[in-house]
Amino acid sequence: MIKTFQKLSIIIPAYNEGPTIHLILDKLQQVNLLNNIEKEIIIVNDFSKDNTEEAIKKYMNSNPTLNIQYFKHEVNKGKGAALHTGIQKATGDYLIIQDADLEYDPQEYNLLLKPVLDGFADVVYGSRFMGGNPHRILFFWHTIGNRFLTFISNMFTNLNLSDMETCYKLFNTKVIQSLKLRENRFGFEPEITAKISRVPKIRIYEVGISYYGRTYEEGKKIGWRDGFRAIYCILKYGLLRIK
Repeated sequence: MIKTFQKLSIIIPAYNEGPTIHLILDKLQQVNLLNNIEKEIIIVNDFSKDNTEEAIKKYMNSNPTLNIQYFKHEVNKGKGAALHTGIQKATGDYLIIQDADLEYDPQEYNLLLKPVLDGFADVVYGSRFMGGNPHRILFFWHTIGNRFLTFISNMFTNLNLSDMETCYKLFNTKVIQSLKLRENRFGFEPEITAKISRVPKIRIYEVGISYYGRTYEEGKKIGWRDGFRAIYCILKYGLLRIK
């Protein structure tokens, strides 16, 4: 059954992304979604210490026709907390998560939308580990760590995902807004995966996407401590099934 909907909310958590935030917004302007779906861009500034806010407001003033909703935290709460804010503010039928950096290509939104529009999926993950799209070669141990976290997450969710930690996740907005989300930092990924897997009759799909990873010198923020937190969250929400 072909599915139709009107609006896609794009949730962008931003922390110290002043130098590049305009570049990702330029890319979003260039995206033409399938079926002429409208774009709602929701930026949540998580108390950046650089010129992120100035860069966003300058862009909004220069592009008044672009539907950008801007929110900010008065203290730094973490990426997960910024996503919580954006999710609750979303008014689109579906929403997708977009980092403020340039590691993921918004032109590939239509790859994630297609299983939904074709009537097959309620949730679509974009995998960096499948398909024939470009992938920057970086960080052997990060790759092993991501695959390990996905493996143990799958053990407790009974899913067969290849990339649980991916940024690109497309959700039915009402479904994700109905979940109680707790993790304020990088534990968001395993928590949302565990909780979405328990939604009755949920249909989860995965598609291959590109990945243009950043080095730490270029602004990458996740580290080994976040990996340990992810394991804790997998056990908390997957094994113990904390709501």
